[in-house]
Amino acid sequence: MGLRAQISDALDAAGLSGADYNEVGEGSWPSAFAVSDLAVASIGAACAELAALTERKDPVRIDRRLASHWFSLTVQPQGWELPPVWDDLAGVYPALDGFVRLHTNAPHHKAAALRALGCEADRAAMEVRISQMTAQAVQDAVVADIGCAARFMSLAEWTEHPQGQAVAAEPLIDWHEHGKAASMWRPGASDRPLAGLKVLDLTRVLAGPVCTRTLAGFGADVLRIDPPGWGEALVETEVTPGKRLATLDVKTSDGLRMLQTLLSEADVLVHGYRRDALDALGLGGDERRVINPGLIDVALNAYGWTGPWSARRGFDSLVQMSSGIAHQGMVWKGADAPVPLPVQALDFATGYLMAAVVIRALRLKLKTGRASSARLSLARTSALLASVPADNDGCLFSPVSKADLTYDVEMTDWGPARRVKFPADLPMRWSRPARRLHADPPQWG
Repeated sequence: MGLRAQISDALDAAGLSGADYNEVGEGSWPSAFAVSDLAVASIGAACAELAALTERKDPVRIDRRLASHWFSLTVQPQGWELPPVWDDLAGVYPALDGFVRLHTNAPHHKAAALRALGCEADRAAMEVRISQMTAQAVQDAVVADIGCAARFMSLAEWTEHPQGQAVAAEPLIDWHEHGKAASMWRPGASDRPLAGLKVLDLTRVLAGPVCTRTLAGFGADVLRIDPPGWGEALVETEVTPGKRLATLDVKTSDGLRMLQTLLSEADVLVHGYRRDALDALGLGGDERRVINPGLIDVALNAYGWTGPWSARRGFDSLVQMSSGIAHQGMVWKGADAPVPLPVQALDFATGYLMAAVVIRALRLKLKTGRASSARLSLARTSALLASVPADNDGCLFSPVSKADLTYDVEMTDWGPARRVKFPADLPMRWSRPARRLHADPPQWG
């Protein structure tokens, strides 16, 4: 079954019929996997759901080339440069018996890796240290110290691994219904169909913020909450437009009470905490439904919701290493080191699927009054991508040109920028430009 059909079936499991879209254009990201097909299918799902919500008669049109570019950076600086993507210690290292990848973009994850490996903050020193250890030993040490690392595994190894088996048994979208609750929200005008929808955003790089960026572009009032001092370097330019960007220390009683108040007033919660993190704050699923019985609740996890790694910290690049994606890329390219996907496709696809889930849940609630929750994971999206043949059609799409950019200039906190045009014939615009985190008070407009 193709990607489009699998995504459609996963959405239909919510108990409401789906919507459709038409694909135009050609070209593919060069990869061992169907990355451009995944871009079209995930963005198409979100856009088709919006069209169904607004009762549009004709199918949405998705431009394959632009959809592929929307799996990468949409922001195009005008007269300034983007900050670096990766921390200097992040990346793939040769170990005694293979490879391992460290994710050190967050300062506390970097500190954990340095502690766990007993190494100074120097790339060359880190290379020497890891070369003296097995990949498993590096992964285990870093993860045990609350850091982020993944050893290099093949598709076959992942299939046999307990976590790979657990993820394979999970649905792409795990739906649950929670009874009926009144909803005052109704779709807005055609150019801002999600206007007035309050979306509480408790997500970090990158899938969750892509979801809420999409909802904000369709008109939703998105309030993102971050802990004090949190930053996301490059991706802030990508994922903050249209959002209120607030700070709360939920480890304090005042911060937790404020979060509970915001939650009680929200229509939608999108969160990407580890499986047990909200439970530890006294905000598990049952508690959230007591606070807000009508809440649409969409959650993201890295390594899946069952199995021994379900509470493990993870990112797209790490899941690619664990789940065999980077190994298959190496085989496909005939390389002697891991070859990841050309873009962070697991993040982007999962983010657009989450947006589709939110809108499907809105449709369901408007029709039946039932509130829904849903869970997705990067690892399950990886399994989706690995289930179909590569889409390399021999046609490489051209890079972004001036003709691909919007006319409007976005005055971001970093400087003026333009965006790659949205791949669907739907309105996508943000009420605020991209800004640095922590810019706003923790309140709805």
